[in-house]
Amino acid sequence: MSVHLVGGGWAPENFEAVFGQFVAEATARGVAAGRTEPRIAVIAVRDGDGAEHAAQLGVALAAAGPFEAKTTTLGHDGLAELIHVADVDGIVIGGGLTPAYLTAITPIAGEIRRQVSAGIPYLGFSAGAAIAAERALIGGWRIGGVEVSNEDGSEDLDEVTFAQGIGLLDVTVEVHAAQWGNLSRLIAATEAGLVDGGLAIDENTALVVGEGALAVEGAGSVWRVSQADGGVLVSTFGA
Repeated sequence: MSVHLVGGGWAPENFEAVFGQFVAEATARGVAAGRTEPRIAVIAVRDGDGAEHAAQLGVALAAAGPFEAKTTTLGHDGLAELIHVADVDGIVIGGGLTPAYLTAITPIAGEIRRQVSAGIPYLGFSAGAAIAAERALIGGWRIGGVEVSNEDGSEDLDEVTFAQGIGLLDVTVEVHAAQWGNLSRLIAATEAGLVDGGLAIDENTALVVGEGALAVEGAGSVWRVSQADGGVLVSTFGA
């Protein structure tokens, strides 16, 4: 199984690096299923611009190779169904309001876990990466009323909030790490004991979680945050 977590970002020069391994894995699955091009489920949960967001994801994926898109767009009150990820060679969950994505994808979380365990690759972009964790950081910008990150990245939540994610990996994931200042939110949450630590992914960067060592693709870094004696330990690893 491989889980590809993208921290957001739309730099075309990085599309092939960021999305390439996912498309290659989906292509291999498609060949095994007798398809000339992989069939990839693309799910966007957004109010008003879901089709545009899905199309952007399609352009990014196509930079890494041809594929057939099975696109689903849902509003913030929508719920995904099993048919949306049926008979596909890869699953892509897009970006937007993280709590809305978690609500929408939860009804098919068990099926996504089953497919990933069977070898279907998963790619989460921004919100889709955040909800992939068992313990998902879904938003907020204050802890105990004290600012810990930029309000612009709060996902319409006040206090930093965690929820049960879809359970593809056992580490909390933060996105837009350097670009939105979200790294400080994960650091503060770790220091406050809300979470043991986690991984924060920069934009235009993919963290690939498979059977071997973690891999990083793209332009940025992945920040590792963990509890330490007297505070919090922060380190980075990159492509």
